[in-house]
Order: sequence, then C-alpha cells, then structure tokens
Amino acid sequence: MIRVSEIEEYVFCPRAWWLRRVMGIEPESREKLEEGEEFHRLHQKRVFALNRLWAVGVALLLAGLCLIFLAVIQ
Repeated sequence: MIRVSEIEEYVFCPRAWWLRRVMGIEPESREKLEEGEEFHRLHQKRVFALNRLWAVGVALLLAGLCLIFLAVIQ
C-alpha cells in the first residue's frame, strides 16, 4: 500500500524517496534535511522562471516570423 505522503515525497524528489523507502537510509540530521528542502524549493522556482522565459522567447520568435511572413507577401 502506498501512502499519499509517499507520493508527495516521490513527486518532490524521487531520489530522496528511493533512498528512504527502498534503501532504508534516513536523513542524517534534521538540519541537513531542511537545507535540502530549501535547495529544492529554490531550484523549483528557478526552473519555473526559466520555463516562463523560454515560453516568452518562443512567443516572440513566432511573432517575429509572422511579421517577416507578412512583410514578404505584401
């Protein structure tokens, strides 16, 4: 049986889930665990920001291509 907390842990960090649930390795200290969680939160924010920037870049590229196409057909 899989608990909801295990799914949440796996989604947050599959490696941490594997180390804890499969290998039976517990975190050495609460402080290190909290540092790791903070690192993951910061990394997630950066990834989301980069994804947004990438989407804006693609949108600008498509808009530029549309402008070039319109300039060529006129």
